[in-house]
Amino acid sequence: MNFSNLKAVYVNCTLKKSTAVSHTGLLMEVSKQIMAKEQVETDTIRLVDHDVASGVYPDMTQHGWDKDEWPALFQKISEADILIVGTPIWLGEKSSVAQKLIERLYAMSGLTNDKGQYSFYGKVAGCVVTGNEDGVKHCAMGILYSLQHIGYSIPPQADCGWIGDVGPGPSYGDKEWRGEQLDPPVGYESDFTNRNTTFMTYNLLHLASMLKANGGYPNYGNSRKAWDDGSRWEFENPEYR
Repeated sequence: MNFSNLKAVYVNCTLKKSTAVSHTGLLMEVSKQIMAKEQVETDTIRLVDHDVASGVYPDMTQHGWDKDEWPALFQKISEADILIVGTPIWLGEKSSVAQKLIERLYAMSGLTNDKGQYSFYGKVAGCVVTGNEDGVKHCAMGILYSLQHIGYSIPPQADCGWIGDVGPGPSYGDKEWRGEQLDPPVGYESDFTNRNTTFMTYNLLHLASMLKANGGYPNYGNSRKAWDDGSRWEFENPEYR
């Protein structure tokens, strides 16, 4: 397989600035290493490092905010064939930063490509989730639903994650806990996590490669431009016009 013509962007939605280690980021690195091995061009955004306004418009400086770095960040996301969203679990949910990312992506969902389709058509997405208690599948469910709703394609097994025991404990990648040295780091030898991370990464690559080779989706029946121009395939009966 040759995936060298693909681009992937990882958006880490940790609550920690880049000065602190992100456990979610450590698991995302496992996927990134696979991408690197397959000669895929990758980029990483730690969203909390950027001054991204809240809201559901493309540029919130046009809606009362003094600053909004989202338009520049979105340029990187829009140029990628693959989007991987990483989030920690807090109170059983994705982080507030992940929710902001989804809201800002939703703000761009009205844009269209050169076929008149919504701009995320032909791109694929997955997610990486880490935490100390239950919630990987719950977080993945919300993230992946949101991404497919705005146009991303979701391949089989498009999520992966790691959770520790219920209650306080070491997080993914920790090398020390309460004075005890941990070797290997926590989670690194989890066959379940490593398998799911590998399968997710390759499923994203396969689907992205197939879509790119075929020029994305045909625009028969799903073109916003054609709909707005009056070609409403589903409503042939004049009473609906």
